[in-house]
Amino acid sequence: MSTATILSRRTFLRTTSVGAAGLVLSVTWPRGIIRAAQGRGGRGPQFQPQPNAYLHVAPDETVTFEITKGEMGQGTVTSLAMLLAEELDCDWQKVRTEFAPVDPVYGNQGVYGSSSIRSTWTPLRTVGATARAMLIEAAAQKWGVAASQLHTENGYVIGPSGRLSYGSLAEAAAALPIPSGVPLKEPSQYRLIGKATKRLDTRDKICGQAKFGLDARPQGLVYAVLERCPVFGGRVASFDATKVKAVAGVKNVVQISNGVAVIADNTWSAIEGRKALEIKWDEGPNAAQTSAAISQLFAERAQQQGIVAKTAGSVQQALAGATKKIEAVYEAPYLAHSSMEPMNCTAVVRADSCEIWASTQMQTGSRAIAAQTTGLPPQNVKVNTMFMGGGFGRRGGVDYVRETVEVAQAMPGTPVKLTWTREDDMQHDTYRPAAYVKFAGALDADGWPSALVANMACPSFGNGTATDTSFGGGSGPDGVAVEGLSTFEYAIPNVMVDWRRANAGIPTSFWRSVGYSQNTFFCECFLDELAAAGGKDPVELRRRLLANSPRLLGVLNLAAEKADWGKAPAGHFQGVAAVNHIGSYFALVAEISMDKGKVRVLRVVCSSDCGPIVNPMIVRQQLESGIVYGLSAAMTGAITINRGRVEQSNFSDYRVLRINQMPQIEVYTVPTDNAPGGIGEGSVPVIAPAVCNAIFAATGKRIRRLPLSLEGLV
Repeated sequence: MSTATILSRRTFLRTTSVGAAGLVLSVTWPRGIIRAAQGRGGRGPQFQPQPNAYLHVAPDETVTFEITKGEMGQGTVTSLAMLLAEELDCDWQKVRTEFAPVDPVYGNQGVYGSSSIRSTWTPLRTVGATARAMLIEAAAQKWGVAASQLHTENGYVIGPSGRLSYGSLAEAAAALPIPSGVPLKEPSQYRLIGKATKRLDTRDKICGQAKFGLDARPQGLVYAVLERCPVFGGRVASFDATKVKAVAGVKNVVQISNGVAVIADNTWSAIEGRKALEIKWDEGPNAAQTSAAISQLFAERAQQQGIVAKTAGSVQQALAGATKKIEAVYEAPYLAHSSMEPMNCTAVVRADSCEIWASTQMQTGSRAIAAQTTGLPPQNVKVNTMFMGGGFGRRGGVDYVRETVEVAQAMPGTPVKLTWTREDDMQHDTYRPAAYVKFAGALDADGWPSALVANMACPSFGNGTATDTSFGGGSGPDGVAVEGLSTFEYAIPNVMVDWRRANAGIPTSFWRSVGYSQNTFFCECFLDELAAAGGKDPVELRRRLLANSPRLLGVLNLAAEKADWGKAPAGHFQGVAAVNHIGSYFALVAEISMDKGKVRVLRVVCSSDCGPIVNPMIVRQQLESGIVYGLSAAMTGAITINRGRVEQSNFSDYRVLRINQMPQIEVYTVPTDNAPGGIGEGSVPVIAPAVCNAIFAATGKRIRRLPLSLEGLV
C-alpha cells in the first residue's frame, strides 16, 4: 500500500494498552489523501486529519479496536468498528473497542465536521484487510499451501485442510512482513457494511458501565465549581471568601483567570459555598450590551462594505433589468448547545505530569491546552477520553479543560473535578452566532430567479472578538459564517454573497451544522419568496434550478414523492427545503397544521444521499436527532442578552422539544456509490426553513426571524 503507512507491533505497542501477544497493526493515512477524498471535509486548511487505527487480534480470539475519535451519541464506536471488522472478516460478537491515548502517532485526534466515517472509510478498511491477509498467509505457511487457496469467514481461515481461528494464528501472523496493496472488498461482498447493526456501546450505557466525564472518580478526588463574571469579558475586582470557608465540606477557595473556584468534599458543598461567595466584578465594556443593540449593530454593518464570498454574473445589471424585484431581511439568534451532560472535566497536576479525564471532542486540543497552562511538555500530559453526553460542537472547545487545570494547580497532586451546573452551562456557553442577512432578488420575464444578493452580518463562528479582513481561502471560522449561502447549488445566473464581521462581544463557536444551521434557513426561505413572487411551485422551482445538480435533485425528488407533495390532507400544509453539506445531500418536507395562530408540526419526511451507508440504523437515528435538535431551535431556541448577561438559565426558559410535540418522522436514503459523506449534522439545517415555508403556505405570512415564538406563532 504505497499511499499509507502500516505500523507493526514493534513500532506501535508503546502507544497502546494491549499486551504483546497477538497481531497488532496501525495505519497512518497521509493528510493530503484524506483532504482530497473529503472535498470540503471540515473547516478548511486547518482541518487535515491524519486518521490512525490500531487493531489487536489476541490469542483468545478477541479483536480490540482502539478508536481515536470521540463518542457523543453519533455512533462512532460502532460504525468505525464495522469498517474495520468488515475487511478483517472477524466475528462481530468478539469485537471490543477502547478510546486511544493522545499521541502524535494518531495525528490530530478529534471528532468534528461529521467527518469520522469519511476520513476513515479507506484507512480502517485497509488495516482490516491487511490483517486478514497476514492471517491468511500465516495459515498458508502452517498448512504448506498457497494463500490463494484459502478464504476467511467469521474469524476463521478456511482451506482444504479445515479451518484455523484467528486467535490461533495471531502470533504467527505478527511475525510476518506487512503486505502492501492489499485489495479491499467489493460492495457485493459486504456482510456488515450496509446492515442495521446494534450499537456496541448500548448495553454498557444501559447498565451504567460506560464512563462519561461526570463518572470520573480517581482516588482522592475533590470537587469544584467556578463563579464566572455574569458579563462576558468581565473580571474579578475583589472577593471575600470568609463566609465560604464556614460552609461544611469546603476545602479551598482560589482565583483563576476566569473567576473564583470553590473546592469541596462534594459538589453540593462546593455549590453551597459558592452561594456564600462575595465578589465584586469589573464588568468591562460589555456591561450595557442588549439583544436589541446587537440587532441594530448587525443592521448597520449590513449596509457597509463586505468581503465577497461568492459572485457570479452581473447582479447589478440583472437587478436593473428585472421584471420584478424582491427584498427581505432575515435574522437568527444566538443559540446554546445545551448538551444533556453539563460541561465538566477532572484533572490532577503534579510537579512533572498532568492527567485529565474529559468528555471531549478534541483530545489533541485538550492535551495542548493543559500543556500550555501547566508549562509541561505535551508528552507529560495524559488525556483519558470519556463518553460524551452530547457535544454538538461545544465540546470541541477547551475552555473548560483550561479552567479545570488551573483549579487543579491550586491543589497539587489532588484530582479535582470541575462541574458546571445547568445555569453555568447555559449562561457561559460559546454560542452559535446570531446573524442578519439583507436579501435582494430578481425575476425574469417568465418568473424564474435571475439574480440573488445576500449581504450578511454576523460574528465569526470561531471567535467572538477578533477581526477579519478576508476569508483565508473561503474556509476557517470566518468562511463557515457564510456556508449555505456561498455554497448553494441553485443555478441562479447572477449571484453575489458578501459578509462583514459584526462583533458583539459574545463568545461564539461551532454549533451542530455550523453556518448551515442559520444560512439554510435564510436561503431556503428566500428561495420560496422568489418562487411565490414568480408564481412557481417551490418544488418545481428547485427542480429547474438543480437540473445540473443530480444528487441534490435526487433527494429533493425522493422527499417530494414520499411526502405526496401537493396532496396534503385538508387543513394540512407543506413546506420544503434542501441543502448540500458535510459531503452529503439532504431534502426535507414538513407538514403542519395551524390552530389559533399556533403551529403544530405533524409529519417530517427526510431524504439523504450520504454515499455508502455503514449502519442504516445509526443514519436514521442521526437524521431523526438532527430534526429534533433543529426543530427545537426553530420553535423556541434563543439566547438573549440584557445588561451584558444571558437571560436564559435552564430548560425552563431555553426550551427543547417535548415528546408530545414530536412529529412523525420518516427517513429515506438514496443508495449511491459516491464517496462517503457525513450524517451527524445533516438534517439540522433543513427543518427550520421547511416548517417556515409550510407556515407561509398555511397563513400567507413569511417568517424571517427565529425562533417562531418571537413571531407569536407558538
